[in-house]
Amino acid sequence: MMSKFKEALERGKEAREQEGKDRNEKAEGVDFGAQARAWLNDVVVASLEAAKADVAGEVTVEMDTTPRRQAKASTPSIRFKVYRKRGMEKEEVGRTFTVNVQLSGQVSVSSPGMVAREVGNIGDRTDERFSTLLAELIEDAAKGT
Repeated sequence: MMSKFKEALERGKEAREQEGKDRNEKAEGVDFGAQARAWLNDVVVASLEAAKADVAGEVTVEMDTTPRRQAKASTPSIRFKVYRKRGMEKEEVGRTFTVNVQLSGQVSVSSPGMVAREVGNIGDRTDERFSTLLAELIEDAAKGT
């Protein structure tokens, strides 16, 4: 009889330990998602808004900060489009880019027909790499390439 009691205690202890591990994993996921969204807001959105204001006369930069299909995703992303203006109408040929945060914390920018480019890590709050790439993308759009 005592052995069954000890087995039940062991199973209870193992179950509590597993619940603790599960809670820790969930908490880390929430922290990662929050960190990733904060990085995207602090670095990417701020850079896009600054670029949008700087090049308003010749190139348009549009942002979609909450893509519907990824609103609850554990690895958030931001989409933006860069295109050149022609007179009073938008030029239809623009490129849409996606800034993705991988689970490793690495951030990359990709677009159809473009090899994804690494632009930093969510642990690094400087926007230098993303801003440099954004400037290149805007120059390409201004040239019409």
